[in-house]
Amino acid sequence: QVQLVESGGGLVQAGGSLRLSCVASGLSFSRYAMGWFRQAPGKEREFVAAISWSGGADSVRFTISRDNAKNTVYLQMNSLKPEDTAVYYCAAGGRLSRYSAPYDYWGQGTQVTVSS
Repeated sequence: QVQLVESGGGLVQAGGSLRLSCVASGLSFSRYAMGWFRQAPGKEREFVAAISWSGGADSVRFTISRDNAKNTVYLQMNSLKPEDTAVYYCAAGGRLSRYSAPYDYWGQGTQVTVSS
């Protein structure tokens, strides 16, 4: 059974930083592309960052990294803004993509709230 468990969310002031983590189990982690998406209330889910199995990355503002030895993908978020407030989801898929469809597995999400 595949599980993706996110952690590291919370409440932070604008301008602050957070590092999200996502630990994967039940899959060959090093063979999967990993992505971070977010969804704010009343809005569509949107791409945040993704990283291929080999470490190639694509991101909008934040830094994504992975540790294959720990089955973990990270999202370093700096200079946070109130509009970054959302539930952040980790996903695993066969290829790096900015779209949701290629991702087969999803975590339950972690809440990030940025106060002004």
